[in-house]
Amino acid sequence: MTSATEIRRTFLDFFAKNGHEVVASSPLVPQNDPTLLFTNAGMVQFKNVFTGAEKRLYDRATSSQKCVRAGGKHNDLDNVGYTARHHTFFEMLGNFSFGDYFKEQAIDLAWNLVTREFGLPKDRLLVTVYHTDDDAAALWRKIAGLGDDRIIRIPTSDNFWAMGDTGPCGPCSEIFFDHGEGIPGGPPGSPDEDGDRFIEIWNLVFMQFEQLSPGNRLDLPRPSIDTGMGLERIAAILQGHHDNYDIDIFRRLITASAQASGTDTDGPYKMSHRVIADHLRSAGFLIADGVMPSNEGRGYVLRRIMRRAMRHAHKMGVPEPLMYRLVPALIETMGDHYHELRRARALITETLKLEETRFRQTLDRGMRLLEETTQTLGATERLPGDVAFKLYDTYGFPLDLTQDVLRADGRGVDTEGFNAALAEARTRARASWAGSGEAATDRVWFDVRDTAGATEFLGYGATDADGVVKAILVDGAQVDAAEAGTKVSVIVNQTPFYGESGGQMGDTGRITTPEGLDIEVTETAKKLGDLHVHIGHVVAGRIAVGEAVHLAVDVAHRDALRAHHSATHLLHAALRRRLGDHVTQKGSLVAPDRLRFDFSQPTPIGREDLKAIEADVNRLIRSNAEVGTRLMTPDEAIAQGAMALFGEKYGDEVRVVDMGAILGDDGRNMPYSVELCGGTHVSRTGDIGLFKIVAEGGVAAGIRRIEAVAGDAALAFVEIQQDRLAEASATLKVAPGDLVDRISSLLDERKKLDVELARLRREIATGGASGGGEAQIEEIGGVRFAGRVLDGVPAKELRGVADALKKQVGSGVVAIVGVHDGKAGVVVGVTDDLTGRFSAVDLVRAAAEAIGGKGGGGRPDLAQAGGPEADKAADAVKAVAAALAG
Repeated sequence: MTSATEIRRTFLDFFAKNGHEVVASSPLVPQNDPTLLFTNAGMVQFKNVFTGAEKRLYDRATSSQKCVRAGGKHNDLDNVGYTARHHTFFEMLGNFSFGDYFKEQAIDLAWNLVTREFGLPKDRLLVTVYHTDDDAAALWRKIAGLGDDRIIRIPTSDNFWAMGDTGPCGPCSEIFFDHGEGIPGGPPGSPDEDGDRFIEIWNLVFMQFEQLSPGNRLDLPRPSIDTGMGLERIAAILQGHHDNYDIDIFRRLITASAQASGTDTDGPYKMSHRVIADHLRSAGFLIADGVMPSNEGRGYVLRRIMRRAMRHAHKMGVPEPLMYRLVPALIETMGDHYHELRRARALITETLKLEETRFRQTLDRGMRLLEETTQTLGATERLPGDVAFKLYDTYGFPLDLTQDVLRADGRGVDTEGFNAALAEARTRARASWAGSGEAATDRVWFDVRDTAGATEFLGYGATDADGVVKAILVDGAQVDAAEAGTKVSVIVNQTPFYGESGGQMGDTGRITTPEGLDIEVTETAKKLGDLHVHIGHVVAGRIAVGEAVHLAVDVAHRDALRAHHSATHLLHAALRRRLGDHVTQKGSLVAPDRLRFDFSQPTPIGREDLKAIEADVNRLIRSNAEVGTRLMTPDEAIAQGAMALFGEKYGDEVRVVDMGAILGDDGRNMPYSVELCGGTHVSRTGDIGLFKIVAEGGVAAGIRRIEAVAGDAALAFVEIQQDRLAEASATLKVAPGDLVDRISSLLDERKKLDVELARLRREIATGGASGGGEAQIEEIGGVRFAGRVLDGVPAKELRGVADALKKQVGSGVVAIVGVHDGKAGVVVGVTDDLTGRFSAVDLVRAAAEAIGGKGGGGRPDLAQAGGPEADKAADAVKAVAAALAG
């Protein structure tokens, strides 16, 4: 048994045979502990089980947990490459008991594993116990047969574990391996304990107390076990090495680095290869777990790790990006156990290549600035803070990278000056924004941003998580706390809630605590680009700054948003393929119950085109293709065919979402839709369910709009349409299949009746009040005039009546006013022989003014107008008569 893979498998199999549930590693981004930047121990995913807040179906567990220590309180970044056992990424093997077995069985299992399964010689093992833990010391004597000289009592907190100032805690017992007299160092607790001879390989935590307050500690009713063994450390021992970097996992990566760079594995760049191998593991696993390089939070730590490794590649003289070429070696080495590496292979590769390509563009210039500045400094003089800030701000050098470069010369950095320059830059940014025309009421978010920092968004991979409250706003002002009944805006350090942007509405859900806080989040906004603001009201309890809270997205609401957003992408692509590349997005709305998509298109879309577009989208949905995500610069993404979304502001790096597949011109599959998008999406197109277009129309010159529904909303739409169809069929007493013919028949009948009705109305109008004889004609100023008011006659029928009256008059003027649906319409006709004296247009305008209308138009012989004052219809007739009288 020599490989790390075999060691991991042996450990897990051993505990599985002893009644433990093998639990998969949790992600590196902890979602049940907002105080941690990254998962840094095996017990993190079981924290709520130990505290009793969560119940599992098992009371014994074992895992191989991926861990990162590269930021915050647990930070080993600066030591990587300089020591034999410091790593930013490592695997923690562990076994856990949740109130089941305790010290005796934990010690028995540990001793049997290391001496029988792993075969470590007993005479090279020793243990430590907390100085007052007589029980553990006695059990080591009984089970392992160790003498008191090899059971070392440690009085410090190194051998007493606590989850925090309060909560579960207990003594530890550590197992050490003696590498032999040839290596300097003494046993734990001795003056020489910092040497490398005695190496801790396993820590057993006996969780037996609950700390209520300083000096107030109670026994737990069900004491528990939490252990941790570093895979890299035990692998080094079992493979006959003292240095972790000599184990098989690292040697494969170091060899790959040496081959790609054309250098020796153990030559002058030995340390650089170690840094690259370690940082490749961290970067690969962090990207696979959804962390992307950025200038804030976890993304900034990832960027620091990546750029530190990339600086070493540059130091070795490698002319082209190196890190992404090592991804196959990483996956070959660790992908069989951690399948997420294989799934995220493309994303890891492209992210590393993009980051190194961008960093190399400024690395040479930054290094020159650093070299030129240090040449002017004294031997021990620190690098000025403003220079360090310029390296950070202009050349992308994280502060610790500058410190690492200077470390070889024994030179430090003026960090106070760096922080002052950073604060001054933020002040300039605030002043610049204040003059940008944004609403003055939004200035409060700069204050919030300064105190709370950016919000880390976890929502691409999670719908619930824990967070720490960083700021609370009530009526636009920051407060320390808020009580039940208050409308609040809450900012936390990390959240699964998506803030409204890019057309997608924000998430809704709840913020709670075990103590009874309940906030209903009715919307989530995004301020200043990276502040996620949870807006809602306190239903119960009290919320305070600094409090740990649980955030749970309304999953049904989120799923509906995801379905509509992904459907929007497919719709966009389908429109372009059907109508042409001139189609580009001009606006969108992604809501839980509908989507609205505005796009450039000069003419209406025909029915057949709409049917084909809808069919294309549904075909892609049924294909159930995986939805992929990559990271690129905006220019690179657009050059590769990605569509930029309207209204979205893009930074230096963007998420590129692709979905669906079609056969390309070269015979290979290619994505159907590729877009720059920061929104949330389904995992597979089949998750959309169904897509239906419900409306298409114009919204402006050259801009059309499609409204559609997807998922459950589409099913509801279809059900409503079916209900209406059934109701219409029942009303007309025909089968649904005969409904169109029946409606056509009814419309034909209606047209015939309308024609007959119009004919009868004309006869009545021209036949006198009683309906018989000719219309009453009077003479005004020597001109024959016939004027009438017709109730219930729509304006569209007035021209026919006017023409009929003109024939009766022979030579003269007619004025017909129709009253229908509370409005008045008027038509004036002038016989041809009189159009030289009177214009129907002038006369109808006089009539329109009488009924509250304006204007009117037509020909000199026939003109029409209308007005809202139907009760003054008779006045319109009189107005025409008055105009004739002159």
